[in-house]
Amino acid sequence: MLGIALVSLGMVLTPGPNMIYLVSRSITQGRRAGLISLIGVALGFTVYLTATCLGLTAIFAYVPAAYTVLKLAGAAYLLWLAWNAVRPGGTSAFEPRELEIEPPRKLFAMGLFTCLLNPKIAILYLSLLPQFIDPAMGHVLLQSLALGSVQIFIGTLVNALIAVSAGALAAFLAQRPLWLRIQRYFMGTVLAGIAVHLVADRSKALVPA
Repeated sequence: MLGIALVSLGMVLTPGPNMIYLVSRSITQGRRAGLISLIGVALGFTVYLTATCLGLTAIFAYVPAAYTVLKLAGAAYLLWLAWNAVRPGGTSAFEPRELEIEPPRKLFAMGLFTCLLNPKIAILYLSLLPQFIDPAMGHVLLQSLALGSVQIFIGTLVNALIAVSAGALAAFLAQRPLWLRIQRYFMGTVLAGIAVHLVADRSKALVPA
């Protein structure tokens, strides 16, 4: 759980569609609007997690060799995130877009669809959860749900803190571009380090009978 918690923290601090939308919504319409949108995002995470966990159980039961493939895919995904964090011309989530004022029901729906229409979430669960599952312990489905719940908790908590403080953070960072670069390079280094560790790990999945 500590491992998935560290990965989840690194990923949630790496700007993506969900963070950019939540920050833009909070700055445009206020903290309450950002938090309502976040509830929709969290539901989207839960939908993807449930579908992925059921699939992982089947994969481990019938195709044990898929563990290695998924591990390499997870490492590649982390490296891709690391590159996007440090690449030249990368943007920050705290450079918000202008959004129209929307009612609560639409805020929730937009948060949900922003999450569901982001294919990276499905890739995240499918490629990364297996790295932290020990099939030899059995209950692959329960392990997957528990680890995924850690990711959802950390992602929701951090995004809530960001949504609440989005305006102040945007103003603070706008005057300190060096801090933005430090944040991007630090997160990129953390994600790349985890990816290298996954590739170097020679452990194999053992599927209980």
